[in-house]
Amino acid sequence: MARKYYADLTADFSRPGLVSKELGDKLIAQAEEFIAKKEAELPSIGDSYTPSQIEAENKAWWPTHCEALRRARGDLLRGEYRNDLVYFCQDGPFYGLTQQTERERHWWALIAQPNVTMCWPIVMFWGEFVHFEWHCLDDESGETIAKGTVCWVRRGHRGACYFKSEQLTFYRDVFASENLLSLLKTD
Repeated sequence: MARKYYADLTADFSRPGLVSKELGDKLIAQAEEFIAKKEAELPSIGDSYTPSQIEAENKAWWPTHCEALRRARGDLLRGEYRNDLVYFCQDGPFYGLTQQTERERHWWALIAQPNVTMCWPIVMFWGEFVHFEWHCLDDESGETIAKGTVCWVRRGHRGACYFKSEQLTFYRDVFASENLLSLLKTD
């Protein structure tokens, strides 16, 4: 029997067509609320902010992250990061919020382009760790145009993401056209 990674989450992003526009709208509003809770200093893990509370917050956050990507909401995606983000990937490493900005814009534009649906068939949580695998499907042909494996270290809503490690593979393009970049909301 296949594991049901979305069994305890508010929305299932494992395949296209499982999240209604109405639910997606609610998730975008929640994303804005969660980002507003980010504190200037990374909160300590302890009796007042436990690993189980952080994990519960990460599970609540996860569907909002997926919906923000599907809607090309770069402003929300950037808001999920701490200012002192460490981001390891084949084009990095990147430190802070400025080094990866231009490169990440292209990735977001490619994976959120019209007629492509990003899916996350696997997502797992452990305290502040969120591991997931994703792929982008061409809605017409079913072709995978990109895929990746990612680990976020996210200290719940109060801490946000301070470390990200990612392996990405793009099969069509690695840089987005100006047309696709113009569809990405960044402010």
